[in-house]
Amino acid sequence: MSQTQAGWGGGPSARYEDLAERFRPVFRRIRETAPARDRDRRLPHEEIAWLREAGFTTLRLPRAQNGHDATLPELFNLLIELSAADSNVTNALRAHFGFTEDALNSRFPAWREAWLARIARGETVGSGVSESGSAKVGSFDTVLRRDGAGWRLDGTKYYTTGSLFSDWIHLAAEDETGAPVGAAVPRRAPGVEVVDDWDGFGQALTASGTVRFTDVALSPDLVNPDPGRFRYAMAFFQLVHLATLAGIARAAAEDVARLVGERRRVYSHGNAATVAEDPQVLQVVGRVRGAAYAAGAVALKNAEALQRVYAADQAGDAETAEAAGRVADVEVNQSVTVVTSLVLDATTLLFDALGASATARTLGLDRYWRNARTIASHNPRIYRDRIVGDFAVNGATPPKQYRVGQG
Repeated sequence: MSQTQAGWGGGPSARYEDLAERFRPVFRRIRETAPARDRDRRLPHEEIAWLREAGFTTLRLPRAQNGHDATLPELFNLLIELSAADSNVTNALRAHFGFTEDALNSRFPAWREAWLARIARGETVGSGVSESGSAKVGSFDTVLRRDGAGWRLDGTKYYTTGSLFSDWIHLAAEDETGAPVGAAVPRRAPGVEVVDDWDGFGQALTASGTVRFTDVALSPDLVNPDPGRFRYAMAFFQLVHLATLAGIARAAAEDVARLVGERRRVYSHGNAATVAEDPQVLQVVGRVRGAAYAAGAVALKNAEALQRVYAADQAGDAETAEAAGRVADVEVNQSVTVVTSLVLDATTLLFDALGASATARTLGLDRYWRNARTIASHNPRIYRDRIVGDFAVNGATPPKQYRVGQG
């Protein structure tokens, strides 16, 4: 069944359904195992491998480089579908897709081609950016020092989402002079220790814990000649969260509708002979589905804004790209409260349709609220509202970075 036939709206392109059909069998397999994995806290190593084998991690690469030449709206629509299967998996791949954008937009041909080739071979990248210490905005305690012709790395990172599943860790650090520096670190290099110590009540399977780097030797070719990120990075990473929330809401809507249809026990004070005919229960199902639809529509509209930035950058029009990037940041920021409110409300409201039996861990409905609440806590929405208000009233440009340690 197509996305349109399912009532979720048309895809972002004429070819979207053909592109999505390649991955939907994998999404279905992932969704089938998601409740049990959540209960048993089994990390999705196998599920991520399925996606890698299907070519999902090369979506944005050109066809000539083993990719699918997916646009950003196509990518984010697929992330919504993946998140409906398991939002943990989307979160675990967030850094990989962001690093792919870094490579695609790099001004340094040797770095760009080397990393596009690695990604084309199925290699994946996790996150080594955030720290949990007291470093100031834009600075890091992790240090990458020159050591003869090479480099030596020492430090500790936290919120290293996806690194446990990856081949590489994208690192943000400082050099010995305090200047920013970026690098890609082999996850299995001597001195790299990845610890699965993330204990959040939601998104528990993302491996978002600690990575320790102790005297790690790096060759010069692994140090990025450009320590910055791609122009639309902040909007991109936040939009992954919004697409993830939209997918959580879609899965919750589909599950509550299915369970209401299957339910045989009725409320003693209900309005019909079956729950499936009770107008108040149907209203709950409708509200949950409407929230999911709206969240997805907003996320895809945001993706169009990011695509405009990318297109201008690729055309070499820096002035247009900078202006489009500013607008994209505003669009994503002003969507955060709307989408998170819709999804948090929907993942709470669904229990009104099914009663106490819906809290059974075997059903797995509780994970939708836990996961949504955890994602919604990244860079809290109160700050997003303030940023948008400052733009609307004072014309202020949204910040290009947030405090170290926040998502």
